[in-house]
This record gives sequence, C-alpha cells and structure tokens, in this order.
Amino acid sequence: MFTLLFLTFLLADILIRLWLASRQIRHVQANRDQVPPAFAERISLHSHQRAADYTVDRVQLGMVERVVEAGVLVCLTLLGGLQFLDQAIARAIEHELLRQLALIGAVLAILGVIGLPFAAWSKFRLEARYGFNRMTPGLFISDTVKSIILAMLLGAPLAAAVLWVMQNTGTAWTWWAWALWVFFNLLILWLFPTVIAPIFNKFTPLDNPELAQRINALAERSGFPLSGLYVMDGSRRSAHGNAYFTGFGKARRIVFFDTLLNRLDNDEVEAVLAHELGHFHHKHILRRIILSFALSLVFFQALGWLSGQVWFYTGLGVMPQFGRPNDALALILFFLVIPVFTFWVGPLASRLSRRDEFQADAYAVRQSSAPALASALVKLYDDNAATLTPDPLHSAFYDSHPPAAVRIQRLGPASSPAHG
Repeated sequence: MFTLLFLTFLLADILIRLWLASRQIRHVQANRDQVPPAFAERISLHSHQRAADYTVDRVQLGMVERVVEAGVLVCLTLLGGLQFLDQAIARAIEHELLRQLALIGAVLAILGVIGLPFAAWSKFRLEARYGFNRMTPGLFISDTVKSIILAMLLGAPLAAAVLWVMQNTGTAWTWWAWALWVFFNLLILWLFPTVIAPIFNKFTPLDNPELAQRINALAERSGFPLSGLYVMDGSRRSAHGNAYFTGFGKARRIVFFDTLLNRLDNDEVEAVLAHELGHFHHKHILRRIILSFALSLVFFQALGWLSGQVWFYTGLGVMPQFGRPNDALALILFFLVIPVFTFWVGPLASRLSRRDEFQADAYAVRQSSAPALASALVKLYDDNAATLTPDPLHSAFYDSHPPAAVRIQRLGPASSPAHG
C-alpha cells in the first residue's frame, strides 16, 4: 500500500512539474517577440528575446534534471539500490557507527556524482551561452573539492551525533536530534560570513566613501547594527549581481557583489539595499528561521514514528537488517522521499515569500525612492535575463519574487519604467 502511495505522489510530482514547465515555455515563447509596453523604453527587443531564450533553456534543463532525479530515486528505493549498498557496506564494515556513516556517505556521493554533470552543463554551456559564466574549469573543480571537504568536516560530525542519539537516548531521540539540528544551523549562520564564505570568495571593504556614508545612514535609520561594508568578487564566477546582509547581533555585515556595484548608480544601490533591510525591519529572516526550525521538529517527530514501522522500509524497497541498527537507513529513506510528499507546499511557500518581497519593496520606497528602486530592478531584470512574461501559474507555483510588471506597478505610477 505504501509503495502505491509513494508511486502515486512521485508520478503526480513529475507530471505536475513537467506540465508547469511546458506552460512556462509556451507562454514565454508566445510573448518573445514583443517587449511588454511598460518596459518598452528601457528594455530592448534583443534583451527581451535573450531573456526568453535563457528562460526556456533553463526550464528545459530543469525538466531533464527532474526526470533523472526521479529515476535515481526509484533506483535507490524500489529497484533495490539502497538495499544493495546497505548489505555490501555491512559485509565490509563491522563497526556500527562507521558502517552507518559509510552508508550515508555512499548515498550522498552517488547523488553528488549524478548532479555534477548538470551543474557543469549549467555553468559551461547554458550560462556561458548567454554570457553569464565567468568560472574556469579549474575554479569549478576547486569549488567542488572545497565543498566536499567542507561537507565532510561539518556534516560527518553532525551525522555521527544524530546517529549516536538515535541509538542511545531512547524514545526522546527525536528531541535531541532536533536540538542538534538547530544548533548546527545556528553554528553555520554564525560561521558563514567570517569562515565559510571567505573560503570561496574574496571580500574587501567598500571603497566608495559617498556610498558608504549613505549606506551607514540608511542602516542607522533602519536600526540595523552594522559591523562592515564589503564587496565580494562575484565576477570571478558569474555576471549575475546581488547584495545581502549576514551575521548575528552586532557582527552583521552588508555584502555587495562587485557586478552589482559596476552596474547600478548610488541611488539605485541604496534602494536595493533598502529593500534588503526591509526584510530585516519586518523580521522576515527571523520568521523564516523559526518556521524552518518548527517544521524540522515536525519532520523529526514523523521520522521517529516512521523509523519504527517495518512497512516504511519494505514499502520503499528496503528490508531492514535484523539485530543491527537501521538508523542511517531510516534517515536516508526519509530525506529521499519527503520532497515527494511535500511538493504541494511549494506554492504556499512561494506566496508567503512574494508577500515578504512586496513588504520589503514598500519599506525601500519609504527609505529611499520608488523611481530609484524601479530603475534598479529593471536593470537587474535586464542584466540577469529574467523574463518579463512568465506564465502566471508557473510563477505562482515556483517564484519567490513577484513578476517584474506586478512588482514595479506596486511601486506606483512615478516608478514606471516608462518614466525612467
């Protein structure tokens, strides 16, 4: 019965996603040859068509990747892949903790190897075709190796700790495991700006006194405790631009991609940053962190129950080992299949995110100006080849940001691109 339920949800996931992708492709191609009137004075037809082609290529790659991911999932579960790995590793490794860590590592390695060609194709074919990729093969390999080492240094202790509490704390293990997960995520948030991010990118203090003065004044108006302004060498990897803030308490820092500063003027940079600080003002980030921790507790409680049900294993094509712990097996199966049963939550998460974006935009308008924010958004949509004509249903399901036309219209008539 559980096998049939799993296959039903998996098939629904694939068909719905492929249907939405085909809608997006048809809608974008149907509007490819005409710039929306609201953007006609700021976006050229060539840029609009480039964005349409880029969007279609990305969606098509995503379709192939989703089908491959589904195939891999079936191979690992119902076709016996995970069962084979579990038995083979059990024969090779006697130590229980090492055996289970090896099983988790093997599955992650398989998933990583399968995903690597898609990452490489995205960087060196798709992104390069549209002039976005700046990454060399050597840098791609270096980033991959660093990510693997970092995952092992941070992930292996976490996995070992979770497996230990599953084995040694009885029925309360779900609470202890959840506490470990919360601690781990807070640790990553604390380490990211000063330890993790500099492993991959170079950060230098912002060398623009006028802009720095304006940003410091904006941060002070927003009640944002600021410890530094930094520029990140994002142009080493991509032509895409962005800005973000990171850190805890008084250690918060604001980071600009160098590509963003090279494209926007000071008014526009201030408006973009005011939008980011709008998320801070409305406590969007804090709410998302709390929500993610609450959901993770629900997932751990569900895992705690499912791990004790034989049908959970056998329904997914795996026979648990008798007389030996199956904790790693339960963790792997749960995190492999949970996306299949929760894909329908996507539209709700996207809707909440778009609501936050509107609030952050409104805050930015109060702290800077609507025309500056609109001008910056148009440039960013243009530079990042973001389609101006997404399919409404596809956008509602996936997009964390509102469509360009809707977003700029919300800023008011004076901010219309036609007034730029």
